[in-house]
Amino acid sequence: IMHSDQGWQYQHAFYRNELQKHGIIQSMSRKGNCYDNCIMETFFGRLKNEIFDGFEKDYPSFQTFSKAVAEYIDYYNNSRIQAKTKWMPPLYRKSRN
Repeated sequence: IMHSDQGWQYQHAFYRNELQKHGIIQSMSRKGNCYDNCIMETFFGRLKNEIFDGFEKDYPSFQTFSKAVAEYIDYYNNSRIQAKTKWMPPLYRKSRN
């Protein structure tokens, strides 16, 4: 899934066709609703801060970085606790509601 805002470049037929050609599902925020992007922007900001900024040299290849991102997503969903999820990992919290 590829999430973006509704910028013209993301709505362009060529871009949308390329995503479809590669089996990527497009996700867009609702028009004029910055809150849709807020969740994604927060996640990517945390990911960048926690595994990339200052660690750039730890990733000698795209494959190494890609693996680190996959591991971070698993950690974020299954282990990372924070106050807003009542100190439970996000997936655990979601399954309890």
